[in-house]
Amino acid sequence: MELKLEDDSLHDDVLAQLEALPLAPERPLIVSDADEVIFAFVRSLEGFLLDNGHFLDLQSFALSGNIRDSTSGEPVSAELVKALIGAFFDQRTEQIEPVDGAADALAVLSKRAQILVLSNVPLDRRTARRRALVKHGMDYPLVANIGRKGGAMAYLMARQKAPVFFLDDIPHNIASVARVAAAVTRLHFIADHRLRDLLGAAEDADARIDDWPGVRRFIETRLSEQGY
Repeated sequence: MELKLEDDSLHDDVLAQLEALPLAPERPLIVSDADEVIFAFVRSLEGFLLDNGHFLDLQSFALSGNIRDSTSGEPVSAELVKALIGAFFDQRTEQIEPVDGAADALAVLSKRAQILVLSNVPLDRRTARRRALVKHGMDYPLVANIGRKGGAMAYLMARQKAPVFFLDDIPHNIASVARVAAAVTRLHFIADHRLRDLLGAAEDADARIDDWPGVRRFIETRLSEQGY
């Protein structure tokens, strides 16, 4: 999940991270979002909010309007939502638990493809998120993205000769990739079952798969079909 949506351009801070990646153009590339794909973001956020006088009332696929004051029950302002999410990442980035099966599936897929995590984690929390990935057996490169993800994926796709796969929970990110990097295979993945019920499959996704064994089978099949 993310707080705001921007255009498909590539931020300079993201470009610098991408340029530093030691990627092999001839090897398939799997690019995965982190929150609600690799990490159980919503479940961890709920605990943080309860500890800080608020709760999450999932009435829509968004954070604004769904975070409420525990005493009054009223939705909090957009400004307070932003502050609470910032505090959550500051204090608990390394404590967010992984989604079931993520580490195992990525370990298997890493034998046939490069793995990259493309997350809209705040840039100053990038190191903490990397530590969380390593702690849970997912020692893969991480790029802290800013805004929509089409720009980053277009950069990567232009440099890859092998198939590229993209996983994300946000339909706007999948649409962004479809607009500027259409050759990327796009998978819509939402780990939290409550969020799944609130949102149908993204129109611009090639497939909707909400469990990691299913993702592994899908990508393995596609790679075999393309001779990788």
